[in-house]
Amino acid sequence: MKTHAIIPIFIPHKGCPNDCIFCNQKKITARQAAITVEDVKNTIETWLSTLEPRGVETIEVAFFGGSFTGIPMEEQSAYLKIAKSYKDAGRIHKIHMSTRPDYISKEILDNLKAYDVDTIELGVQSLDDEVLTRAGRGHDAAVVYESSQLIKDYGFELGIQLMIGLPGDTLEKCIYSAHETIRIGPTIARLYPTIVINDTELYNQYKRGEYEPLTQDEAIRRTKEMYKILDDAGINIIRVGLKSTDFINDGEDGEINGGTYHPAFRQLVEGEIARERIEEKLSATDFDPSRKTKVDFFANRRSMSTLIGHKQKNKRYFLEKYPHLDVLYKVNDSLLNNQYEIEIKE
Repeated sequence: MKTHAIIPIFIPHKGCPNDCIFCNQKKITARQAAITVEDVKNTIETWLSTLEPRGVETIEVAFFGGSFTGIPMEEQSAYLKIAKSYKDAGRIHKIHMSTRPDYISKEILDNLKAYDVDTIELGVQSLDDEVLTRAGRGHDAAVVYESSQLIKDYGFELGIQLMIGLPGDTLEKCIYSAHETIRIGPTIARLYPTIVINDTELYNQYKRGEYEPLTQDEAIRRTKEMYKILDDAGINIIRVGLKSTDFINDGEDGEINGGTYHPAFRQLVEGEIARERIEEKLSATDFDPSRKTKVDFFANRRSMSTLIGHKQKNKRYFLEKYPHLDVLYKVNDSLLNNQYEIEIKE
């Protein structure tokens, strides 16, 4: 049974003064009708009609769109009042939102606290000042540290969103951002490889040959290293890569360009980590790869597909690299998610 569910409510980038090079939300917003309080209520009711009969333990209303606290305060309050009424009634359990680091102040946080908000995610993207400048973020990394500390001081759960592969970014800068994220100390994080979307300045740079998107392999490599750093620090990585939606359609007539996007990007990243961890365990044994050897690979039920790899990529890898290994994949539910063990058979 599903124990956690999010009711997503997308608030357009109304009032956002920035033109980040990767974002086309201003153009999208110009074509969209404003979200009304009635829209918020109807969205919550529609989702609850499905979630409540299933007995989901934790239901969150999440205001997405990237700059919730940048809209006028009276509009924030109107949306939050609806969400709080459902929380007070016990029909939802948490209120969650995403915003920019420079849209945080004591006045804003006082208002969010008054409406019993639980989680604030910051679209940080990078903690390298050059990357932030070239991305057109309109603030430096110092703002991220200040707003993050203020959010934590107020008792909110903090989330950090990072982008990988923006102009000026490198593997070293990605790793730096991951380590700095640990220093900031969020509870949750999201990792997004940069996608070139139509109607953005990044798209214009791409078309002019001024920006080259990461290859899929490089995006996986960088994300994997960041993932391991954050995961080892106990930060819950709640998303890796963009979701597949009607808006994201690769191909000649699609909205995205370059080869970075993959609908199963998280599985690709976690599959690479699983392969590395199994190889580390194999190398720590004294088995002879030139001799026929039986070995069991263990994962829990949820992580077994990750161990085998997307489209059996890891399974093929071990067959080709270690042709004398006779591998059995076995379930061990005493293991944690993304935890793997091996047992050599004599």
